[in-house]
Amino acid sequence: MRKIGNHPYLWSVILLVLSLTASVALGSVFIHPFTMLRIFSAQLPWLNISPDWPDSFVTILFKVRLPHTVLIALTGAALSGSGAAYQGLFRNPLADPYLIGVASGAGLGAVLMMAWRWPQDWLGFYAIPVAAFVGATATVFLVYSMARINQTVPTTTLILAGVAVSSFATALTSFLMLRSNQELRRALGWLLGGSILSGWDPVVAVLPYIVLGLGLLLTSGHALNVLQFGEEQAKQLGMSVERTKLLLILTASLTTAAAVAFSGIIGFIGLIVPHLVRILWGPDYKRLLPLSILGGGSALLLADLLARVLLAPQTLPVGVVTSLAGAPFFLWILRRAKAQAYW
Repeated sequence: MRKIGNHPYLWSVILLVLSLTASVALGSVFIHPFTMLRIFSAQLPWLNISPDWPDSFVTILFKVRLPHTVLIALTGAALSGSGAAYQGLFRNPLADPYLIGVASGAGLGAVLMMAWRWPQDWLGFYAIPVAAFVGATATVFLVYSMARINQTVPTTTLILAGVAVSSFATALTSFLMLRSNQELRRALGWLLGGSILSGWDPVVAVLPYIVLGLGLLLTSGHALNVLQFGEEQAKQLGMSVERTKLLLILTASLTTAAAVAFSGIIGFIGLIVPHLVRILWGPDYKRLLPLSILGGGSALLLADLLARVLLAPQTLPVGVVTSLAGAPFFLWILRRAKAQAYW
C-alpha cells in the first residue's frame, strides 16, 4: 500500500500543537491564540508586558483549561501508545488497551468506591481514581495468572481469560449500580469518559506513570517488530519471548490503568489511532509507537473539543464522542479486512 507523507513526525507534531491551541482557546469564553501567547509571555520575569486582557482570562487559562487540556492529551497518548503495543503483541490490528480487562476492572473499582462512599469532599474524590487504578491492576494480574500455563502465557488463553474476567467485573459493576440508592449520574459519566477531577492535581498524579510507561513502550519497537514473525521465530532470533510479553503487558496495562483512573473509560482511541498510523506510515513499530502516541493526544483533544461544543453549555463525556466516531470506523476495519481476505 502506498504510504502518504514524507515527514510523519513533523505533521504529527503540527497537528498536536494545533489541537492543544484549539483546546485551550475554545470554550464558553474564547481566548485568542495571540492573547494566550501574550499571557504566557507575561509570566516570564525578564519580559515586561503590560496586561490588556481581563483578569478572568488568566484564571480560566491556568486553572481550568490548561490542566484539562494536558490531562486529555496525556490520556490520549497513553491509550494510543498502549493500543499500538497490544496490537503488536497480539499481532492483531483490532486489539485495544482494554483487551484483558483494564477498563472493566477500573470501572468496578470506581463504582465500588462510589457505592460505598459518594464523594462529597476532596478525600472522596481522590478515593475514586485510586480505587479505579487498584481495580484495573488487580484485574490485569488476575487475568495474567489465570492464563499462565507452566512458564508460558499463550496469547489466545490470555485473551479468553480477559474476556471472562471482564464480563464478570462488568456484571458486578452493573449489580452495584442497580443496588445503589444514590444518584448514578456521576458514575455513568465516569464510565463514559467524564473526569470527576479538575485542576493540576490529577495531572501531577498521573504524569509519572504515563511518562514512565510510554518511555518503556518507546524502547520496545524492535521487540514488537521481531514478534510479528511469530513467537517461535522470535525465540530462534534470541529473544526471551515470555519475559518480553510480560514486560509489554504490564507496561501497557499499567499505563492504561493510570490514564483511565483519572479520565474515565474512553473507548476506541487505542484502536483507531494506531490503525490509522499503520495505514498511513507503515507497520514498523519503531515509528508506529511514537506516531501513535502523538496522534492519540491530538485525536482525544479534538474529540474532547467536540464534546464541549456540540451541546454547549452542556458538556458531553468524551467517551460518547469517541464511541460515536469509533464504532463506524471499527466496522470499516472489518469490511476492509474482509475485502483483503477475499482478494
